[in-house]
Parts: sequence; structure tokens; C-alpha cells
Amino acid sequence: MRTPLPHLRHSAAAIRVGVLGWLGVFSCALLLLGCSRQAEPQRPAGYVTAPQVSLRDRLAAVHNKVAVLENGQRVEILETRSRMVRVRTARGQEGWMEARHLASEAVFRAFRQLAAGNVSAPIAAHGSARAPLNMHVAPGRKTDRLYRMNEGEKIEILRRATAERTLPQAAAEQPPVLEDWWLVRDTRGHVGWVLGRMMDLDVPLEVAQYAEGQRIVASFVISHAEDEGRQVPQYLLLLTGPRDGLPFDFNQVRIFTWNAGRDRYETAYRERRLFGRLPARVTREKFEKEGELPVFILRVQQPDESWEERKYKMNGVIVRRVLPAGAEAPPRKPR
Repeated sequence: MRTPLPHLRHSAAAIRVGVLGWLGVFSCALLLLGCSRQAEPQRPAGYVTAPQVSLRDRLAAVHNKVAVLENGQRVEILETRSRMVRVRTARGQEGWMEARHLASEAVFRAFRQLAAGNVSAPIAAHGSARAPLNMHVAPGRKTDRLYRMNEGEKIEILRRATAERTLPQAAAEQPPVLEDWWLVRDTRGHVGWVLGRMMDLDVPLEVAQYAEGQRIVASFVISHAEDEGRQVPQYLLLLTGPRDGLPFDFNQVRIFTWNAGRDRYETAYRERRLFGRLPARVTREKFEKEGELPVFILRVQQPDESWEERKYKMNGVIVRRVLPAGAEAPPRKPR
């Protein structure tokens, strides 16, 4: 076996030192890169509240459009100047926009919690947005808002609340004005509070015309009547007075049945002076002598302020209260 020449041994050692040196430099570079990334401050997030916002490349009057942001879109806030903010999108686009069109991360989380807390909430009624409509995190015009519904967008109505409307300074001595707000779910699954007067309830026109100036708060198909081979729906309507801020969701019940001989709807049942809260339920139930009948259940407050569920059955055009076993029929109130 031959012994390597001295100059070759020196070359090999130099190569090893050179490789180790480069590996050390490369490792240090990676370490510094990692440190720089960790050292980069975490930017606050914002969420677009307007239907659309143009992102511009500079604050000057003459500027270029960088991107168009959509309602609910998340951005990273890089810099704030007066009423403008510089943001970065998830695609890396950077530009300036008005700060008033952004909601904070806390507002976004509040909306997410509101949606999660109402996943199983019963639907009280269905409706649609009368105009482009803001969703608020709580009842009230000055509460935080984020999502925006389009005109005509369908909504699921969950429950009602009232909030005091802020009056101008000149009207400060007037009594408070209460407005109705409804918790709704839109077609994208967002949940929020909307001003009641800015939505329309889904009510068939053929029975809505008989509201007699009252406000319909819920409508249900309770049964069908046969008329020359077609099934005509019959309706349960819950109504209240035509003003906001009432302490109940509804105080009147009406059943509309179809008169095939006269080809029109007629009132088969009416009850007033209730103190009712939504939601109401419509189902079917079997009765010993009458068979399976349509049933509706209302949540009503008693004089002692306790709540009870009242059950009603409908046999043909006759509606009767279903009382618990052993209970006596309450006296009929005058109309």
C-alpha cells in the first residue's frame, strides 16, 4: 500500500476545511433568516365592512388601483396615517384604503361567536333584505358591524330584541324611541342583528292582504285543503300592532282556511290579547278519536310572568286548545 504524497494530503485537508466553512456560513445564514422572520412583528388584522373597496398604490389624488377588496375579506394592517391605512392582502397585494371600512379582529371574533352560539337556534320565520343591509354584532345602530347583505337576499329570522334609537341633541328631552332588531342568518351562514324595518317577511300575498293594518311577524303552512284536484295551503299567522318596541313578539293569532265554494280564504280562528314570544312550532299529532291532526304550539306568558307552551289542534276548520290532563278550560276572553 502506497503512502499519499504530502502535497495531496494538504489538498484534501484544505478541501475539508473549505466545505466545513461553507456549511457553517450556510447554517448561519439559515439561522439569521429564521431569526429575522421570528423578529418580524405580528401585524394586526382588519376585515372589510363595505361591499367593495378599491386598494390604491399611494395617498396622492392621482393613484393607481392595486386591487378590489370584498366585504368580509381579511387584510393585514401595515401602517396608519390619519384616516387611511396601508394593508396587505392574503395574495401579497399592498395598498391604501380608508380606515372606516375596516372592522377589528375583536369584531370578527364576536361575529364568529354569535354564529357558533346560534347554530341550533330554531328558525322563527323567513324573510329577505329590503335594501342593502348591514349586520351588527348587537342590536343598535351604533354597534359594531361587519357583514353586508344584498338587496333581496334571503334570510332566516331567529329572534327579536329592541334598542333605543339615538336622537338628535335638540330632541334629547323627548321620551326614548325603541326600534325592533332581529337576529338573522344570511345565505353564507353569517349571523348578526339587522334593523327590523329594513327586512320583509315571507308572507303569501293572498293572506297578507287580510292583516287589517297589523304587522305579521311569522307565517306557517299548517295544512292543505283540496280544491278540484289541487292542494291549497292553509295558514297560521302571528301578528302584532304596527309599531316597534312592544314587550312581546306577537299578541294575535289567526288561522286562514280555504273556502273552495267561494274560492277565497276565510278566518277560521282568531285569538287576541296574548303575550307571545317566538318561535312557534307547527307539527302533526295523533288523537284517539280524531286521528292525526295539524298542531301548533305557542309560547305565551302568564299573568304571574311565568311562561307556558299552549298547544292547539285543527280538525277541518275547527281549532281547539289542547289542555294538559286534568286541566280546566280557561274562560273565553271577549273579542
